[in-house]
Amino acid sequence: MPSVAIIGTRGYPSYYGGFETAVRKLAPYLADHGWDVTVYSRPGATRPDDPDRDHRVRVIETTGFEKKSLSTLTFGYSATRHCIKERPDVALVMNVANGYWLPLLKRAGIPTLVNVDGIEWDRAKWGRFAKWVFHTGAKWTARHGTRMVYDSRAIALRWKNEFGLEGDFIPYGGDPVYGDLPVEPGLTHRGYALVVARFVPENSIPEFFDAAAEIAEQNDVVIVGTGAYGGELDRRAQELTQSSPRIRWLGHVSDDRRLLGLWQHAGAYFHGHSVGGTNPALVQAMAAGAPIVARDTVYNREVLGPTGIFSSAHPAEIARNVRELLANTEAQEASARDNIERASTEYSWAAVCGRYEASLQARIGVFT
Repeated sequence: MPSVAIIGTRGYPSYYGGFETAVRKLAPYLADHGWDVTVYSRPGATRPDDPDRDHRVRVIETTGFEKKSLSTLTFGYSATRHCIKERPDVALVMNVANGYWLPLLKRAGIPTLVNVDGIEWDRAKWGRFAKWVFHTGAKWTARHGTRMVYDSRAIALRWKNEFGLEGDFIPYGGDPVYGDLPVEPGLTHRGYALVVARFVPENSIPEFFDAAAEIAEQNDVVIVGTGAYGGELDRRAQELTQSSPRIRWLGHVSDDRRLLGLWQHAGAYFHGHSVGGTNPALVQAMAAGAPIVARDTVYNREVLGPTGIFSSAHPAEIARNVRELLANTEAQEASARDNIERASTEYSWAAVCGRYEASLQARIGVFT
């Protein structure tokens, strides 16, 4: 039985972000296919009684500092040290911030498959020092990682140009939605605008908040998400709900069925992510049949394809594009239909997990 350790996420099962979504799908898939799977976790990030937890997957909590600038580095280090003692056949490492610890795994003879995520050193949420940490981690990843995984072709090209590295293109997937899910109480099918995102500037959350009041003049607006550590954008979301009865802030939604229902019945889902490659929320929104207005980036164009509807990040243009889609039933249904078809043909979890397994299997034994 081959063994794999997964390092660099908040744990299993976790609902925090893209890495965690991928691990929720991949860990039981690998267990189904005969792998011994260990996922390293942070204390309190998962629930042992979570009904979605596959108990064939071993979860090990390690220590670290739960602070914005130190969490990934410190939890990654403690997980790496434990992994070296366990000596799995291969390690799946998420995030280039863990590149600093790849020499330790390499020295121990443990091959690595590294999902590099997006270009973290381009993200507006990080200060100069944090950007340096991520960029340096990427350099260490390029030097010491066994094989890279890129979740978009645009990210793969960036790594090819900057670090001269090839790798495996493995995007995120989406779950098809069968049948009609319940409409959120107080909302109507195709009658509301929706945004689902972590509250960080590069997700165009400030701009969407500026557009929300105009959208809410005629339609309901639903906001899903929070800041990782609270802050100004959380306060703004609260103020928006107090300024208009049409604006709802639901906070973080970990109930997959509820979130899928919000996407399925939305009249216009605004996806404002500007960096990071293939975004799992965008792929899942497509699979759920949401009509989508996306920020115009190379990453979102790659995922949505030629039929996508795109917008700049200017609040007035966001409001205009969202309101036009909300007012056009034919455009909504065409967008929903195109998105479902593209998600099913280009972005399925079965194919994604199969690619990960093949790449992990190919790494086993490279140091022997």
